Amino acid sequence: MIRIGILGMSPGNAHPYSWSSIINGNFDGDEISAIGYPAVADYLRANRDTLGISGAKVTHVWTQEADISESIAKSSKIPHVVQNMEEMIGEVDAVIVGRDDPENHVAMSKPFLDAGIPLFVDKPLAFSQADLDFFASEVKAGKWLMSCSSMRYAQECRTVKQELKSLGDLHLVTAVGKKDWKKYGVHLLEALFSTLDDPKPLWVQHVGEKDTDIVVVGFENGIKATVHLFADICGTFQLSFFGSNGWRIADIRNSYSMFRDNMIEFVKSVAEGGSRLDFGKTHRIIQTLIAAQESFEKDGIVIPLK
Repeated sequence: MIRIGILGMSPGNAHPYSWSSIINGNFDGDEISAIGYPAVADYLRANRDTLGISGAKVTHVWTQEADISESIAKSSKIPHVVQNMEEMIGEVDAVIVGRDDPENHVAMSKPFLDAGIPLFVDKPLAFSQADLDFFASEVKAGKWLMSCSSMRYAQECRTVKQELKSLGDLHLVTAVGKKDWKKYGVHLLEALFSTLDDPKPLWVQHVGEKDTDIVVVGFENGIKATVHLFADICGTFQLSFFGSNGWRIADIRNSYSMFRDNMIEFVKSVAEGGSRLDFGKTHRIIQTLIAAQESFEKDGIVIPLK
């Protein structure tokens, strides 16, 4: 049995609840709704029959607030609530950093990387070049690290991916969503890159404004993509793929499915002794995320990518 510790949480991000429930096969819908995430309770109820990942259990939890830790433990039947996250070292086989505030990821990850514990870090892994360089150096040194947005495993995108050849030569992809670039730009980039089989980006340019992000990405294979994140629009995350012979749209709605597949991939990776997701793919996505922010701060100049 793979024993997993989960660390969280950050405002507006219910991943510690949902991921622990998906792995352990237990949840308290009333508790999750009371804490402010009724939509999470709804999708867990709707998928109750597929909850639980064989061979793994979340056994330890820590958050910055004791009452939240107790709430997550109660909901997902996690037996151990620790007072300090380092108490998990020696007690668990893997750790999930379930916070999506990247400025805290290095500090929270370092004790577990130093201890050689397999680590999954919630998106975005980093939002500064210094932090990305830290994680890259850790991976280069042989440390076990996996990080991505769960949109890498969105079934809607995988359906489109299997049909891409029928579209002929691809020329343009448009990706649309809501909220902010820092935390949600990575969702659209992950879906975009993974559906295109992770091509290498050459340059990025931010041509939008604050709260109306419009980012253009040029890829090595000649495809161009525009990524739109508007704070005040309504709708789901959508990607449209335009080729010489046709087009397809991925309308991403099934959060539960992609979260479950992400956690399954992490558990498989731990069991196999290494991340099944090549860190180079993560590095390119996060580098694109950071470069777009740099372009915005420099009045929309084109930022070449290494």
